[in-house]
Amino acid sequence: MSAAKSRPSPDHRPSTTGSARHLSVAPPLPEPLAVAVADSHTHLDMQDSTVEEALEKAAAVGVTTVVQVGCDVKGSQWAADTAEAYPNVHAAVALHPNEAPRIVLGDPDGWSRQGARGAGGDGALDEALAEIERLATLDWVKAVGETGLDNYRTGPEGRAAQERSFRAHIEIAKRQGKALVIHDREAHADVLRILREEGAPERTVFHCYSGDAEMAELCAKSGYFMSFAGNVTFKNAQPLRDALAVAPPELVLVETDAPFLTPAPYRGRPNAPYLIPVTVRAMAAVKGIAEETLAAAIADNTARAFDY
Repeated sequence: MSAAKSRPSPDHRPSTTGSARHLSVAPPLPEPLAVAVADSHTHLDMQDSTVEEALEKAAAVGVTTVVQVGCDVKGSQWAADTAEAYPNVHAAVALHPNEAPRIVLGDPDGWSRQGARGAGGDGALDEALAEIERLATLDWVKAVGETGLDNYRTGPEGRAAQERSFRAHIEIAKRQGKALVIHDREAHADVLRILREEGAPERTVFHCYSGDAEMAELCAKSGYFMSFAGNVTFKNAQPLRDALAVAPPELVLVETDAPFLTPAPYRGRPNAPYLIPVTVRAMAAVKGIAEETLAAAIADNTARAFDY
């Protein structure tokens, strides 16, 4: 249980130096939601507060459940330990799409939280995947993810490892009867193709949905959940709002991806689960429905998506 309070160091945090120092100041608590919801994707291990502090602030504004997401073996173990220790935390475990190439090809610069590593080859990736599957058997681990494809950070040399890892995670999710949480960055067509080729798990969630309205309609036809983050509030995010507008209410989730993607008007400052109400209210405005109606749908959808 004590492992849940010892956090691995993050890959990166919001800037806290120079002229951007004010960006390190946490935004104020928003008005509480009348209907409690869940943060479907957060990284408590990358936030400055303790788990207890983060959960207390979230609960104070009507965010009563969070899904803690692992991005590597250490982070996934931490997610599982935290979910075991706190009943209102559920875990998702995986190798992030950018982690798989680092395992196979090496990470000499030590960019990730794992530190500098030599090339481990396919054998090292298989070992890491086996550990993810071991964690996925635990009752308090509700999902396999975030996995998928990232054509933004991973170059051509890492694509084979990334795709092999994604396909393996799909199979783990199906074998263990868990939801699949997808990271899709500049890889929409390939992600959808691989899901078709492998056969998607019964419950599939597009974390930080980044597609357009046409893709949202395709996801809806397949029954995929679409989770919207704070970037849906950004001025340049009209395609996301268009996607949200056509996404069926029964397939919509909300998330922070904290400490990243803080919603406007706090963009650039540290994100945390307690800021979910800001995004929910913006989403309700886009869909033209009452805040309470959307919150009730989100609460039900998240429970169905993650089977809790």
